[in-house]
Amino acid sequence: MISRTLGPEFGGSIGTLFFLANVVGCGLAISGCAEGIIQNFGPSEAGAEGGSIPDGRWWRFLYCSSINTLMLLVVLIGAEMFAKTSMLILGVVVVCLVSTYISFLSKGPMSVAIPLENDLVQNATFLVNGSYTGLSMRTLAENLGSHYGRDYTSHGNEVNFAVVFGVLFSGVTGIMAGANMSGELKSPSRSIPAGTLSAVLFTFLCYIGLSVLMAATTSTFLLQNNFLFLGPVNLWPTFVTIGILTATFSTGLSNLIGSSRVLEALAKDKVFGSLLNFVVRGTYKSNPIAAVIGSWVLVEAILLIGSLNTIAQINSVLFMLSYLATNLACLGIEITGAPNFRPTYKYFTWHTAFIGLVGTAVMMFVINPLYASSSVILCLLLVIALHLFSPASQGAQWGSISQALMFHQVRKYLLMLDSRKDHVKFWRPQMLLLVSSPRSCCPLIHFVNDMKKGGLYVIGHVKQGEFSENDSSNDPTIEEYTQWLSLIDHMKVKAFVELTLAKSVREGIQHLIRISGMGAMKPNTIILGFYDEELSKDFFEHENSPYRTGEFDDNGIKLFPYRRNDEQKSLLTVDYVQIIDDVLRMKKNICLCRHFHRLDKQMIARSNHIHYIDVWPVNIFEPKNEDPFDVVSLFMMQLACIINMLPVWKRLELRVFLCESESQAEVGHFQMNSTPFERPAEYRLNQLLKSLRISASIHQIPEWNKDMDFPRHRSILKQFTSKSDSNQLMTEENVNRSKLFMQRVNQIIRDKSNATAVTFMYLPAPPKVGTIDYKERCHHYLDLLTELTYDLPPTILVHGINAVTSTTL
Repeated sequence: MISRTLGPEFGGSIGTLFFLANVVGCGLAISGCAEGIIQNFGPSEAGAEGGSIPDGRWWRFLYCSSINTLMLLVVLIGAEMFAKTSMLILGVVVVCLVSTYISFLSKGPMSVAIPLENDLVQNATFLVNGSYTGLSMRTLAENLGSHYGRDYTSHGNEVNFAVVFGVLFSGVTGIMAGANMSGELKSPSRSIPAGTLSAVLFTFLCYIGLSVLMAATTSTFLLQNNFLFLGPVNLWPTFVTIGILTATFSTGLSNLIGSSRVLEALAKDKVFGSLLNFVVRGTYKSNPIAAVIGSWVLVEAILLIGSLNTIAQINSVLFMLSYLATNLACLGIEITGAPNFRPTYKYFTWHTAFIGLVGTAVMMFVINPLYASSSVILCLLLVIALHLFSPASQGAQWGSISQALMFHQVRKYLLMLDSRKDHVKFWRPQMLLLVSSPRSCCPLIHFVNDMKKGGLYVIGHVKQGEFSENDSSNDPTIEEYTQWLSLIDHMKVKAFVELTLAKSVREGIQHLIRISGMGAMKPNTIILGFYDEELSKDFFEHENSPYRTGEFDDNGIKLFPYRRNDEQKSLLTVDYVQIIDDVLRMKKNICLCRHFHRLDKQMIARSNHIHYIDVWPVNIFEPKNEDPFDVVSLFMMQLACIINMLPVWKRLELRVFLCESESQAEVGHFQMNSTPFERPAEYRLNQLLKSLRISASIHQIPEWNKDMDFPRHRSILKQFTSKSDSNQLMTEENVNRSKLFMQRVNQIIRDKSNATAVTFMYLPAPPKVGTIDYKERCHHYLDLLTELTYDLPPTILVHGINAVTSTTL
């Protein structure tokens, strides 16, 4: 039950301790039964020697083993035999109990001998007796106090509240007996509550009645020095002997069958893997023979401890830990408000579960701090071990309360997270990476995971198709979703998955941008792969790939298929450029990533010739001196700085390349009283980086102005941006000139990128929709970006919308 609620790790660990608790409880009951036999028929009975049974450590072990074997035979026959035996024992115990009540009410004052084994008060000179007064208010008044003494059965150890509680608590541990046998009950939901509550009430009344009558009839001295005084004061002393033997036998029998059923449950759930397979195989007609024998062997080991009170305390602590977990499970489900938790016991509330949780936790340490601490440590070690190694924790479909608790808390805090209170000081990237096939973009998925810096990371995928009313098939994204979750596990990235079905990729991307995330946790940065003709690489099959796996090959059918070189693209060039425009019009930042199939983080970590992360804060299509200081460039530097914070990337140097026009570059000196805009761009950029606390070196590009002729090219390149004049027609000459210009810029960047791991570049806005020759402009826009990024290291083209940096933190 605990496994199905708290998860297999907690259930397995608590179940193991509960199994041990039942084993110890069985040993306790058997020891009590044997002690009753010795006290009544052994040498200590009035000093008798002739005809009495021998006593001693190993004689007691023999008696205990005989009783244990008798219990084994009953349990091996089956649960039906156990039920019949229990009913017979119940009848006998009730008769003996009634005789005890009658004796208290009818028996007069008398002296009761103190056992010879009580060397605390007995001596060799004369025998000591205790007083039985009969019903007396004076005796009752004398016994109202605690009057803790010394335990003559455990070498005179001091008795206190914890010891008494630990011993008495073992008398009520049968409260879970019905739950242990729930699998063999016809109607568990009805039988367990009714049987458990009636048994608890009956036991409570019996204990209270016995306690009051003993306190009103027996002197404190006798209570402290003869634990079996009920025999001599009974009308027929044999009734007490029979009652002790049958009651302890019944308790031991219940614990033995309970422990075997718990062990069987652990084996069936494969909590310990194949270690307990012998238990499953050793089942005959629904009776776990192997589990019963295994429990019997462990009980034999417990009997070697010998001391009844020591066993009782261990038993109480282990049972309390089990009850603590049960209360924790009930409390957790109630707190999470799971709709399917509808207990039939109408008086249940979280208050009772909480009181039970706190009470059991406190009393564990009151009984014995050493045993309690050891049990808790053992439980935690089992939780960790089962979480790491248990097959049940990996594949069990039971549900875990941790998921319900997390849902409850996440929902609460998501509602508290208000997008209207967003502030640039606490900005963080929230990424939506749009993926066609993860087979060909594993390095990019990992890179974006690095770049998210504790923010939201969503991997989105559009499946082209139509959800028709005439089509009775299920939504195909439902089946694929679990495959994508397995991908997340394989890639070891902290990401969510969003899938959608749409008639076109563009429409599907619009869906994903709008619906991804929740509340204030919505993507603010959209990341796309680059649209080019480069050959795709299957990282799941490539021999030297760190992502290599056969997990996504289903009987020869590859999951996440990717476009082959001879296959036509499902996305047109114009659609791709329009997607860029859609993202910007939806007020989202956008990144286009190219050449990331070349990214090898392992090589970066161990390489001696890769030293840099480069940032080029210049709008190549329309270069201006203020480019390094606009929103796009600051967004670029922010992303580069985030990457540079991670351990793998931390050893790389961040470089910012300053591309100044000739007029600005010629400014050599400036007056201190000059305005900021009159000072050189390098000085201003250096001051900006300092104020933003970005550790980067600034590099001037002297060849930037050589033969570049920016004024003439600016008017040509402007045709391919969002600022182009809708009435200006494109000419082939302008197209060719712009391509040549991009090739020259590309050459400059390549010359600086020999030791570069990643390059961040400025992404110009795409052409406006509705301009003349719009489709041609889209093609040329993408061609220019292709020429610009040709043969570069892994490159990110960035266009930011809103401010993301702050100097106040």
